[in-house]
Amino acid sequence: MPQTKTETVTLNLDEARSLCISAAIGAGASEETAISIALAAVAAEADGQASVGLSHYVDYLGALEAGRIDGKAEPVVTRPALAIYLSDGQGGAAHTGFDRSFDEIAKAARLFGVTVFSQKNAYTCGALGYFTGRLAEAGLVALAATNGPALVAGSGSTKPVYCTNPISLAAPAADGPPLIIDQSSSATAFVNVRHAAETGEAIPEGWALDAKGKPTTDARKAMKGVLLAFGGARGANVALMVEVLAAGVSGANWSIDAPSISDGHQTPGTGLFIVALDPKLFDPGFETRMREQLDRLSGEFHVHIPGPAKAAARARSEAGGITIPTTLHARISEFTARQVG
Repeated sequence: MPQTKTETVTLNLDEARSLCISAAIGAGASEETAISIALAAVAAEADGQASVGLSHYVDYLGALEAGRIDGKAEPVVTRPALAIYLSDGQGGAAHTGFDRSFDEIAKAARLFGVTVFSQKNAYTCGALGYFTGRLAEAGLVALAATNGPALVAGSGSTKPVYCTNPISLAAPAADGPPLIIDQSSSATAFVNVRHAAETGEAIPEGWALDAKGKPTTDARKAMKGVLLAFGGARGANVALMVEVLAAGVSGANWSIDAPSISDGHQTPGTGLFIVALDPKLFDPGFETRMREQLDRLSGEFHVHIPGPAKAAARARSEAGGITIPTTLHARISEFTARQVG
């Protein structure tokens, strides 16, 4: 049977941001929180990361409405040492405390060579590369780790003990886009399995186990089972490393203790760890050397370099806007109508 063509709508980036900000306010967010989460979601969509773009933004709107994100939360940021910023998200979005601290983080990294932002008690942060990428655009090398509710089996286990626990590294490079590595510790992101379950698509072997702990390619069974780490025990160890940085250091919920991001009214209370350093204090020629190395890897050795594709997608989006299904546009628009006044 011929497939039905999906109806779409195209928005320029300003229109998309305005739509998402209004929707978040309609769902109960303060203007500050609405701006923080909307800019991140639209940036992901513009970068070609639709799975953590506007379709995922609907999860944020639902979480605001249900109370899993306290849209009026005021993050508390303290500074126990000159190069350390500790943020308590107070049950709000992961982005607000970082946005409030961004300029100071960058300034401290240039002054002291390195600085750390560590956060607890917040909702999950979407595209982790959004955080490191912004720091790279400011000329800094950044490493980030974050956790969430348990979805991934540990080494030798068939029960979920870690989230997908992504890790990201970004580095500036002269005369071009930064390097941005952003990947989960699981074989794939949870949103990819959920999408496959919704559409009835099969998933590759090695992504998940079913509820009985057996390997499965059925996404619906995977949703009732557990995801697997990439690379077996080594990937599970990376997930544990992320867990130590994101939840252990910050005092956030361990993944196994974190409430759901999609059900109930409790915040998952998860953590975010970011370290930023000024490479010019180590090597004044770092950005030039970085560009030369990336060009050599991609040119002579045909290595895929993460980052340039996102930059190209962003340029296309800035010129031609973003195109989303009409049904998704309608779901987000429903929340904008709830604004008072």
